[in-house]
Amino acid sequence: MMTIAALSPIALIVLLMAGAGRGAVPAGLAGLALALPVALLVFGWQGPIASGGAAAALGGVAAEAGFSALTILWIVAPALCLHELQQANGGTETLRRALLRLSADRRVTALLVAWFFTLFTEGAAGFGTPVVLAAPILVGLGFPPTQAVAMALLGHAVGVSFGAVGTPVVPQVAASGLDPRALSGATALLHAGCGWVMALALHRVTGSGPGSGGAALALRAALAFLLPFLAIAIWIGPELPTLGGALIGGLAFIATLPRRPRAAAEPAPGAAALGRAVLPYLLLLGLILATRLLPGVGEVLSAPALGWSLADGAFHGAMQPLTHPGTLLLASLLLAVALRREGLPALRQAAARALPRLPPVLLALVLMLGLARLMVHSGMIAVLAEAAAGLAGGAWPLFAAATGALGTFVTGSATASNILLTDFQLATATALALPALPLLAAQGFGAAIGNVICPHNIVAGGASLGLAGQEGAVLRRTLPACALALAMGGALTLAVIWFGT
Repeated sequence: MMTIAALSPIALIVLLMAGAGRGAVPAGLAGLALALPVALLVFGWQGPIASGGAAAALGGVAAEAGFSALTILWIVAPALCLHELQQANGGTETLRRALLRLSADRRVTALLVAWFFTLFTEGAAGFGTPVVLAAPILVGLGFPPTQAVAMALLGHAVGVSFGAVGTPVVPQVAASGLDPRALSGATALLHAGCGWVMALALHRVTGSGPGSGGAALALRAALAFLLPFLAIAIWIGPELPTLGGALIGGLAFIATLPRRPRAAAEPAPGAAALGRAVLPYLLLLGLILATRLLPGVGEVLSAPALGWSLADGAFHGAMQPLTHPGTLLLASLLLAVALRREGLPALRQAAARALPRLPPVLLALVLMLGLARLMVHSGMIAVLAEAAAGLAGGAWPLFAAATGALGTFVTGSATASNILLTDFQLATATALALPALPLLAAQGFGAAIGNVICPHNIVAGGASLGLAGQEGAVLRRTLPACALALAMGGALTLAVIWFGT
């Protein structure tokens, strides 16, 4: 009974978004309206005693949801402004022409942007940045908005386990004490075995028909990324597999493309125009690498923190504003405006077009994150995880990856999913006498794949294209690939444990 009750809000959201095509706001409202009485009446949740009872506890949940939503909005807002500025000054058109110089084949341009570019940006920044940057470029290349968001979500997921220079692995290593290279290698092995599913799903979403040769092209792109990705994860560690795999694989993929006849090629943008168009992205990359990899820089900039807590720390939130992806996006935008001498009026006009889109996004994020925090604090997530382990028994490895995806679906972050569920996976491994390494690898793998169906990721990605209310259409495109990849990841995890013991 408790398990069914805990599952009901998630099931309702999936049904409304994927089945009925409803947007994130009505689905989130419905899920929250169901979760609230379940938490209070079925689970008897009153919140921490020191918080003053259920009313104060609900205030703590709302505070966590609002704070998290604002930190996400801090990424979306400058990304929207950058998109509007690039549209106005011709930067998007210049990038489109440059990509078409490489190939007029929309399958190739889709892979260059939705696979290699999103993976590269995920490795460097993470936290939703790849989707909000890539989706507008894909629209500029002629893909419909819902299709573009689905493509960017599918394309970046394989790299999320090592996104933001390996951030999701940090809580797993801290909780388990495992060797970082051993964990990154085991996690990358699951992605290497299943990542081609996401590439093929991306090919399907682009609209290429059977027999078009697009599947072979997608598999070539998958291989180009996954080989260096796996090698870096095994021999170097968790910081650079996604970033290095995307860079090496992207260059290798481009090198295999046939040269286009000059007469048939898109007119080449001038070097100066192309430099202006890519300048914001190069600045963003430089800032991210400097804050993540230069000795001492990250530590100094991470020291200032914004944080708060309620009820003796039962409810809390924190962020490092100087290293936050949104701050780096804003800095790269301002630097690009200054270096390109576009002036503040151009920036103000871009902001005036972008900022009115944010209120419905904020509402959707607060609703989804409020549901997530309510389910965590009331114990609903813990009940679901424990029930899954109890039902699965020795077959638990089949479901370990799906549990990681559930954590991402609820929390909106692979890092948060790993924080939430790593201890549970370790406890399950001990209870069932299973090795911990494959289960933690499955957790990291599933948490990454779960990004393609996470409601607030869909909301944030769609925000850059004005897709409020159409999130269900995106989820219907990404859900089948997610289910298949998780099933394959579970089977591979079980096979690793069987043959390794």
